[in-house]
Amino acid sequence: MANPKIFVLDTNIILHDHKALKRFQDNDLVIPIAVIEELDKFKKGTDTLAFNSRAFIRDLDKITNGKHFGKDGVPIGKNLGRIKIEPNHPFAEEFRELFHDDTQDHRILATAMWVRDTHPDRFVALVTKDVNLRMKAKAAGMEVQDYLTDRVEEARIENAQREVQIYELPADAMQSLAYGPENAIDWRQAVKRKPEPNQLFKFHWEDRKDETVCARYDADRDRIVLIRSHEAYGIRPRNDEQKMALDACLNPKIKLVSLTGGAGTGKTLLALAAALEQERDYEQIVLSRPTVILGNQDIGFLPGDQKTKMTPFLQPLMDNLNVIKQQFKPSSREAQKLDGMLTQEKLIIEPLAYIRGRSLGKCFFIIDEAQNLTPLEIKTIITRAGQGTKMVFTGDVFQIDQPYLDQWSNGLTHLGEKMDGQKLFQHVFLRKGERSDLADLAAKLL
Repeated sequence: MANPKIFVLDTNIILHDHKALKRFQDNDLVIPIAVIEELDKFKKGTDTLAFNSRAFIRDLDKITNGKHFGKDGVPIGKNLGRIKIEPNHPFAEEFRELFHDDTQDHRILATAMWVRDTHPDRFVALVTKDVNLRMKAKAAGMEVQDYLTDRVEEARIENAQREVQIYELPADAMQSLAYGPENAIDWRQAVKRKPEPNQLFKFHWEDRKDETVCARYDADRDRIVLIRSHEAYGIRPRNDEQKMALDACLNPKIKLVSLTGGAGTGKTLLALAAALEQERDYEQIVLSRPTVILGNQDIGFLPGDQKTKMTPFLQPLMDNLNVIKQQFKPSSREAQKLDGMLTQEKLIIEPLAYIRGRSLGKCFFIIDEAQNLTPLEIKTIITRAGQGTKMVFTGDVFQIDQPYLDQWSNGLTHLGEKMDGQKLFQHVFLRKGERSDLADLAAKLL
């Protein structure tokens, strides 16, 4: 039997997933002391990084209770490998000029290379989500890997973007779906296999292509039902995908919605319009987004009070609200109602960090820029949903500002992959930008 592999973990792996030490099966783990030093800097605070730092140290302390690491480390648990904290080791002579700066990344890399050289009979790899560190490790001939546990396969991302199925229908089926009394057809009239719940369709007449009918498989009725064109608080969809997105946000049976697409496709605007249209059904409408600034620095370095500090991050949400207000005259009932909702805090706009600890019962919760959240953060938010709460996550998985997330490992992608096929969940990928002809042209050509 081959010896277990040895994986040396970088700090960002633990900050991304504090349970990472239990994700490597029966292989052994090494934690450089430089990683422990970095974790110590993150342990204070209420954000996810601080939580993961504290949780990992607690788990490690529990594993090592009454034990010393010794030469071979301590067992992690049943059917798992062993773990050891390794003191810093210098680079071998031939690499000291290549990595002459004394940084934590270089200490971690040097320790990983020392572990490799000390165990020539075993496979040793450094595991990090830091692309720059991966490049340095490759330059030094060190085996290096990304953390793949919560990484979604690229094929699944492509499938999510092609999720709308397009078919031609016979005239009688199209007539029943588009103009019949029930606006529904048996799914066997359209497809051979039973669709997943909330599967989206575009249907054309067999003899002409000029008319498209949008539809959705309703698992409760076991039928394909027509998606009508709705208007929500003065906002009307401009294309088929927007029609599907607005329908999902207005459907009371669908409690969790994921809207993805590029800039200007109307994701947040449609979600907000749907929330305002249904404001009587919810005690509060909450718009939120994560704050990602200057390499995860705290907002304390910005001037002003809390409200002033957060204004730049919340302005895009205010812009969407202003677009809706502009549909009405300032003296209109709708515009005055919006102002009243803001004053009475029926409609609130807050950064995601300040939502922690709040009750999310009977709330329409919109989370913008959700691609900057980790899978654990997405899970933490959703598991706080109380009775009567609806959540809409919006974002662009190809526009990520977090340094250790990418299109395969971010929380929004993870959400779509894990929730696919659930009755309470609907995902819509919006293709076409509707901000302006100029913006759409730039998105395609530049």
